[in-house]
Amino acid sequence: MMSETNRLYRKNLSSQGLIYLGGEELEITVRNLSISGLLAELDSNAVVSDIEDIFKSLKISPIIDLYLPEMRLAGEAEVVRADIVKGHIYMGLEFSNITYDVDNSLYKRHAYRKNLAAPGQIVLNGNKYQFNTENVSVDGLMIHLQENIAVDVGTVSIFDFKRLQLRGEIKVVWVDHREDGSTLMGLQYLHMEKENIKGIPQFTPIDSSK
Repeated sequence: MMSETNRLYRKNLSSQGLIYLGGEELEITVRNLSISGLLAELDSNAVVSDIEDIFKSLKISPIIDLYLPEMRLAGEAEVVRADIVKGHIYMGLEFSNITYDVDNSLYKRHAYRKNLAAPGQIVLNGNKYQFNTENVSVDGLMIHLQENIAVDVGTVSIFDFKRLQLRGEIKVVWVDHREDGSTLMGLQYLHMEKENIKGIPQFTPIDSSK
């Protein structure tokens, strides 16, 4: 009876997606899906050719970024197993921080936003402030500052974000003053190539015509 119950919660399907592994965006085909995770077949690529390549990429952390456009799911998953079956690489992924994109907003944005909380510094109105990121992308940052800071949208300043080894000019694109006296701020990188931002995928839409 238990095995029958498990089958009810695991749906067989064939759906395209993307993972970020070893600093590269790789296409996958989802073979089955459950409420807690999925089984993915890794499509042919020049980065991963065997199981050893996967474990080398996971030495720092077993958590990878995941994007499933057809299901409108995006976020993080843990690689819990990897196998080769008849020459094909399969990965068992367990969801750890997944968001359902109700409005399909990832397609409307220029890039995937990764939830990431880490400290940094920014100069505003001639003063240096400490911030913590809420999320990051290859286009910019969403940051939280403890202070209530009056700053104009369009202001250009400098920042330092050691977690991703980023430093340079940044533009304020929106400001939200919170009831608790803190400030949320959207920042856009200036003079920075997206390819030079390591550790954050872009997850551009998959070409379904291929």
